[in-house]
Amino acid sequence: MNVAASSEPPPSRFGPVLAIDYGRKRWGLALSDDLGMTARPLATWNRTNRRRDITRLRELVRRHGVRRIVVGLPLHLDGGPSEMSAEAGRFATQVGRQLGLPVALADERLTSWQAAQEHRPRRGDAGLDARAAALILDEYLTRERPGEPAEKSASPHTSRTSGAVGG
Repeated sequence: MNVAASSEPPPSRFGPVLAIDYGRKRWGLALSDDLGMTARPLATWNRTNRRRDITRLRELVRRHGVRRIVVGLPLHLDGGPSEMSAEAGRFATQVGRQLGLPVALADERLTSWQAAQEHRPRRGDAGLDARAAALILDEYLTRERPGEPAEKSASPHTSRTSGAVGG
């Protein structure tokens, strides 16, 4: 998997950023505001097939004016790649090519667990996977914001690996 340090301007210069908590059965989606200051859960999509999934994603990107995409990179707690890491990396590369947008990978360790701890389902709720995507996005935006420290706390999931995906 080719993950390199991103040399692009911070997300706030791009407009909305979309985060995807990638999974084989579902995707959690989250969206930032235009300034890259806040992240909100958007939706949880059940996967259909690759072509339809990319078409839906393209429509969502157009509708919201997304300028950058962040894909969660599943890593083991020790930071090593998991069985899904390479698959998520290939997905990120494909999305970047298909949509013509910059795509970054962001370490998603413990975001699903954290989302489950914080999530209280309500009517019309975007779902647990969307909440996990919002956590990925929030930490990505915080890390990429100019003048912010690289790490906010000693929590294992705040140490982020991010990079532009070549493609």
